[in-house]
Amino acid sequence: MQNDNLKSYLLLHFIVFIWGFTAILGALISLDALPLVWWRMSLAVVFILIYIKIKNIDLKIPKKTFLSFLFAGLIIALHWLTFFKAIKVSNVSVTLACLSTGAFFTSILEPLLFGKKVVWYEVLFGLIVIAGLYIIFNVEVDYVFGIVLALTSAFLSALFTVINAKYTKIYMPSVISFYELSGGVAFLSIYLLFTDGFTIDFFSLSIEDLGWLILLASVCTAYAFIASVKVMKYLSPYTVMLTINLEPIYGIILALLIFKDSEHMNPMFYVGAGIILLTVILNGLIKKTKKQETKSELV
Repeated sequence: MQNDNLKSYLLLHFIVFIWGFTAILGALISLDALPLVWWRMSLAVVFILIYIKIKNIDLKIPKKTFLSFLFAGLIIALHWLTFFKAIKVSNVSVTLACLSTGAFFTSILEPLLFGKKVVWYEVLFGLIVIAGLYIIFNVEVDYVFGIVLALTSAFLSALFTVINAKYTKIYMPSVISFYELSGGVAFLSIYLLFTDGFTIDFFSLSIEDLGWLILLASVCTAYAFIASVKVMKYLSPYTVMLTINLEPIYGIILALLIFKDSEHMNPMFYVGAGIILLTVILNGLIKKTKKQETKSELV
């Protein structure tokens, strides 16, 4: 069991590293955000369907659940659209720093959507996150549009997580991801059809872009999603959550190594980003402590 825990922990770090590399791929691929997301989701659906067929997984679900998955697919498609667009109009560092606010948005959405009690320290941390964002806004005025897009992406990511929470306990991750990604592809395809977006240029991919897209769809989307659920059998939710918070750090370090000068920011940017990341980690630590206290009281 100890060996399984160690393997799962190392695998989790590898998965988070992959998620951090997703932003790098978004910058490397020359496509604009819309075709990039359409190709990513379409190819990921194919890879996941192959996995489902190999594993002989049953895809039958209730009609109501199917419609819910389609809606969730629209949310995740919009999340990726704003995420990659933010990278295109700003850079990887700005986008990932702002994406760290997802935990703050989740703390707001859960009480609104599910009637969860408002937690005082989450409100306090929310205010601190806003202070960190204020610093970033002040020192990176050239990237304001990218910051707004990244914050929108973080909000959509939080909304997707909250909506999806109840389904992850009932259905297999491959089934959920297949229907949700298919839903995202369907909505984007309808939009592209009505706006005459499916042109010859849309399907004319360079060899380099196609290679990056296949890597993005297979390793960074299909594999990472399924593998992330597997490690949860051996690791606590707290360990998983705390490790995932390292994604922006991995991504920003990778961006500095790969893109060099274009990713060097004003020193105050790193102060603001550090405040946001530290707040997210402290939030997790307090939640862990509260959970342990509750278990002690029950015993």
